[in-house]
Amino acid sequence: SSGINAEYGVEALGENNKTEALDPNRCESCYGSESEQYKCCNTCEDVRNAYRAKGWGLESLGAIEQCRREGIAQKISEIKDEQCNVQGSLQVSKVSGNFHISPGKSFQQNHAHVHDLKFLHKFPLNLTHTVNRLAFGEFVPGQANPLDNHTFVATALNAMRQYYVQIVPMRYEKISGEVILSNQYSVTYHAKHIDLAKAARGEQAGLPGMFVTYEISPL
Repeated sequence: SSGINAEYGVEALGENNKTEALDPNRCESCYGSESEQYKCCNTCEDVRNAYRAKGWGLESLGAIEQCRREGIAQKISEIKDEQCNVQGSLQVSKVSGNFHISPGKSFQQNHAHVHDLKFLHKFPLNLTHTVNRLAFGEFVPGQANPLDNHTFVATALNAMRQYYVQIVPMRYEKISGEVILSNQYSVTYHAKHIDLAKAARGEQAGLPGMFVTYEISPL
């Protein structure tokens, strides 16, 4: 069967492609992942969240009635070749740290930050990307950052690209006397292929995605 998202509507298409009402008071199965938090799973996302809460991987969305009803597999197939554009800013403390951009919904498990990567077995990630601009601190006229317009071409699927950034504070004074306190940086980088099977067994560290680790040097 197929249908519209049960999270928003109370209709689904039955076996004869006729619209059937869904009981708003229903309590559908969580497929073995029931808990105090997830006693009922009425949507595909409920089932996925219940599995994440248990620390389990969901092998096939096609085996889940809620996911089939919502047409999740078809939606994933339709967008599997799409690309994305990421833009934004982060407010961080003036200490060493890191951030990353990785596929899959993230969640906490045993006090660790992890991602649901089950779908990568069927739809592996091409991490080829271009960094249009990466800066730390206030904009400084004429400043050229090492990673601006930097392109990485992945030679293998499910790659992990790591950037190691060394930040140095800088002071820029305009002719008018206005002072801008900002930063400049240097960078080194490398990439490696992530074998998902080895990663799942704990034989390989890391996950596919772009990782930026930064250190702030004293003046």
